[in-house]
Amino acid sequence: MSDLPTSPRFLVVGCGAIGGVLAASLAESGQDVSIVTTNDGIHAAVKERGLKIVGDGAPRIVPANVHLNVPTDRSQKFDYVLLATQPPAVEAAAEAALPLLRDTGAMVCLQNGLCEQRVAKIVGEDRVVGAVVGWGATMPEPGMYEKTAPGGFTLGYAHDRPFGNEHDALVRALESVGPVETTDNLRGKRWSKLAINCAISTLGTIGGDRLGALMPHRHVRRLALEIMTEVVLVARKEKVRLEKVSGTIDLNWIALTEEEKHVAGSPALVAKHGLLLAVGFRFRRMKSSMLSAIERGRTPAVDFLNGEVVDHARRHGLKVPVNTLVRDTVWAIAKGKKQPSMQLLREVYEASGT
Repeated sequence: MSDLPTSPRFLVVGCGAIGGVLAASLAESGQDVSIVTTNDGIHAAVKERGLKIVGDGAPRIVPANVHLNVPTDRSQKFDYVLLATQPPAVEAAAEAALPLLRDTGAMVCLQNGLCEQRVAKIVGEDRVVGAVVGWGATMPEPGMYEKTAPGGFTLGYAHDRPFGNEHDALVRALESVGPVETTDNLRGKRWSKLAINCAISTLGTIGGDRLGALMPHRHVRRLALEIMTEVVLVARKEKVRLEKVSGTIDLNWIALTEEEKHVAGSPALVAKHGLLLAVGFRFRRMKSSMLSAIERGRTPAVDFLNGEVVDHARRHGLKVPVNTLVRDTVWAIAKGKKQPSMQLLREVYEASGT
């Protein structure tokens, strides 16, 4: 794909928090970018006034070329399709956008979870780039976007081949949002981010609040440690070489030892709680995207997070009771059987037996 033009055309599919901030940053940096949303309210707001950016410098409006659903004019081809949908919608989005992708182009998966393999079945393995997102954003109202935590991207291929200079134009464009690094160990980055999201996003959904309000509570941090420990055990069975994500958490270190699971406190355990407190402070304004999805009546991505861990664990004969419990609790919230709250988080902690 070395013949991509120096000024590529971008199609951002999904105009939620991540997609909105990404599209606005690309447009402000002079990139040729179009946006797709399937949400009538978001489409109407963006079409009427543009993308409204708050909380990152002066509030401003960024003009945007927005479409309700993927354009049907297949003569308009794009060099990069940036998939910024929720994970449950990623395969349908890839199928719909495929006719608009240049033969030399690529689709970029920005979702949490392990979506690259799903998209590769649709567009081909060599045409999929994984982008691990190291920053946070929220959409307070349709068409309004706020970047809630700093960070950049890690780019790589699902099959972990070396990432060369074939996508330099993509790297330069994404640097409008934050620093970009590349990796030949995308699986390691993905599983590390999966562990973090299985804890942070899922507990944020159950607790119904931003991370800064949750992490000061010891039982929340303990649940997070138990969740991440189970993910690490499954990743090791998968022979994944875990790596830090955005310099935040060393998953191999933070995973609880057998002794730490049964003691009230130790210097190492105190240090792990301290690290989670620091992460909670850094990302204090972050709101779970799954919680936002449920609030908008959409399917939560829990099966692509904790559900992935449960499924992979089953293949290895492992039990992951805490990930199973929180997955089921999120589904209970999505079905209206439970309401997110700190009390519900306490109940989950007590039911986990940790």
